[in-house]
Amino acid sequence: MMEIKPEVCESAGECGHRSFVIMAGAFDKRKVDAHVLSYEGPFGVGYGVATFEGGEADPNRNYLDQYIAFENKAREERMKHEDAYVKLARLSAETFVRTHQFAGLPKDLPSELLNQRAGAFVSIHEYGKLRGCIGTTEPTQQNLALEIIANAVSTATRDPRFPPVRPEELSSLVYKVDVLSPAEKIDSESERNTKKYGVIVENGDQRGLLLPDLEGVDTVAQQIAIAKQKANIAPHEAVQLYRFTMTRHQ
Repeated sequence: MMEIKPEVCESAGECGHRSFVIMAGAFDKRKVDAHVLSYEGPFGVGYGVATFEGGEADPNRNYLDQYIAFENKAREERMKHEDAYVKLARLSAETFVRTHQFAGLPKDLPSELLNQRAGAFVSIHEYGKLRGCIGTTEPTQQNLALEIIANAVSTATRDPRFPPVRPEELSSLVYKVDVLSPAEKIDSESERNTKKYGVIVENGDQRGLLLPDLEGVDTVAQQIAIAKQKANIAPHEAVQLYRFTMTRHQ
């Protein structure tokens, strides 16, 4: 029950899981006397009525301890498989949140992070939900490593859609780094592919971007419409189109 992922609950349209989790917390480390009173409508959803009465202490019903142990193990496994890009994003965000200082460059970084310049997006998720995402379409720093450091800090502290990340949240955060290729000007929507290419729309000083291969974005028209909306460009206004590819690190 405690290990069901939030995205699974959301896609399933669950309506009872959170209630059971709250009840498990209310009875944590206590014996429970449970009685089913009735079960109606078993041909469909089904409606159960039951009573749950807490009793004396029972250290073996330690839901919270088990959940914390599960989360810690999952985090350790996740961090084992993070590549250098994601490790750098995590180090940058955690250092700034804890100390309000930018992290220095680790000594063992791959050469492509030090010798390459590129735009990059850093996204942070918490319990399956977006917690922040900020990036650059073109390089603004001396190398890709510094680009990731700057964008990881911005994502954790300056995304206007979310409050700044708090130190107590750090252990539950998951990071992704998307490295963008140079944008290529195109003249037609037919030169686009939503799975392979992201899109940039431009109208004067207004510019909007949408990353490729996003869930629920299946057509070029959808992709362009969302990018226009992000740039506050009206649907009927003409735009210059650019496309780019993306390499995801997670």
